[in-house]
Amino acid sequence: MKIKSILVANRGEIAIRVFETAKKMGIKTFAIKTSKEPNALYVRMADEVIDFSLTKEDLPEFLDIERIISAAKERKAQAIHPGYGFLAESPYFARRCEEEGIIFIGPSAGAIYKMGNKTIAKQIATRHNVPLLKGSLGTVSNFKEALNISHSIGYPVILKAAAGGGGRGMRIVEVPSQMEKMFKLATTEAEKAFNDSSVFIEKYVKNPRHIEFQILADKHGNVVHLGERECSIQRKHQKLMEEAPSIALDDDLRNRIGLAAVNIARAVNYIGVGTVEFLLDSDKCYYFMEMNTRIQVEHPVSEMITGIDLVEMQIKVAEDEVLPFEQKDIKLDGWAIECRINAEDVQSGFSPNLGIIDRIVLPKGKNIRIDSGVEDCSVVTPYFDSMIMKLIVHEPTREKAIASTYSALNKLWIKGIKTTIPFSKAVLNNQNFKNGDFNTSFVEKQMDKLYYEEADSEILAACFSAMHYAHEVEMDEKTVIDSDKSKNIDPWVLNKRLRSN
Repeated sequence: MKIKSILVANRGEIAIRVFETAKKMGIKTFAIKTSKEPNALYVRMADEVIDFSLTKEDLPEFLDIERIISAAKERKAQAIHPGYGFLAESPYFARRCEEEGIIFIGPSAGAIYKMGNKTIAKQIATRHNVPLLKGSLGTVSNFKEALNISHSIGYPVILKAAAGGGGRGMRIVEVPSQMEKMFKLATTEAEKAFNDSSVFIEKYVKNPRHIEFQILADKHGNVVHLGERECSIQRKHQKLMEEAPSIALDDDLRNRIGLAAVNIARAVNYIGVGTVEFLLDSDKCYYFMEMNTRIQVEHPVSEMITGIDLVEMQIKVAEDEVLPFEQKDIKLDGWAIECRINAEDVQSGFSPNLGIIDRIVLPKGKNIRIDSGVEDCSVVTPYFDSMIMKLIVHEPTREKAIASTYSALNKLWIKGIKTTIPFSKAVLNNQNFKNGDFNTSFVEKQMDKLYYEEADSEILAACFSAMHYAHEVEMDEKTVIDSDKSKNIDPWVLNKRLRSN
């Protein structure tokens, strides 16, 4: 069945991303307008706006399942695309869509539940002979049980939330004396983040690489992987930059891990796009970590090296179409790097930087892609994630991709707020990163400075200020001349204004 209308239950750049592909496919789109950002760019990109800002609700707009479903039914939207975050990994939301006859553009509720629960996912991986780190077979009920398990597998260990990911509900325990405190912190954070305090425990691998495989599956039993993404540039388990493919993998290792990812997807009759994540140690041994049952923030790098529109494939799979390719047809072409541009002050410990974006200047080029959720005069609020856009660059080789990404960052200007652009430049100029010699501890251990400053940055700033001042003076002088002609403004007031500049 062809989908004719989609409600996007999300915001920002991912909502715009879905709108663009849907419109290309001739599909009508609906956006949800919220009270927290009523004038956001994504709202104007949809064909029709559903205004949730008119009434005050205790539940945040993008978490109100019944309200979203009711809005879709009222407007006869055939499908709902959840984007990522919010309800994208809610088995209950997927089931409610199914019950109401609305197409959920994503996997089944059962697959979301099984892979979203980390302990169940690990059991599935075990049954399919996918390597796992040593740890608890299920959730751990108290810190004393955690101590017993840790004693048997050896320290350090890591506590992880069973119901979620993204770095929340995670705590590393180096020695037994830390366990009681860390167990309490992990369970408390897991409860707040996922409404589920359950945690499990596993051996902690120091300084691994974070490798994930993009998979795609239809409703007819066909499953393929689209190669890997390198996600080791992260801070506090939060990804900051990604690239595809990974310099750490050769064809043999890629095939072996890719097959493991495909087998895990098959085990739960997976449908749509998903990501299977692994840790890779210094000996090139890999271990299953988790599966994200949605499209990922970093999906553009996979699209760039395969030429496959993943959102389009999500929609076509939801329409019951058969995948138009097999694994042997998937070819990885060149190298792609993605920089997440967050509204954060790197020099203040990556603290959120809120405010109004005065002006944006974007780099251009056939190898450059910008996925943005903001424009001139956009307001960055405290209510949502700090990522405001992504810069993606594609080149034939990794060396050229690094150089072109740095060049593009130099042409990307965002005035009015502080962003993570200086951090991305610092990574790209780091020799260890250039050599491919890095892992998940890169930011903490291999970066001397978290931001990059051009040698002549002070001179450039002074020149920019001088040019800005000259422009303001020129405009004020024009105002004086125009006002002199009209005789409507007191010249003493204008003179005082000019002298104050």
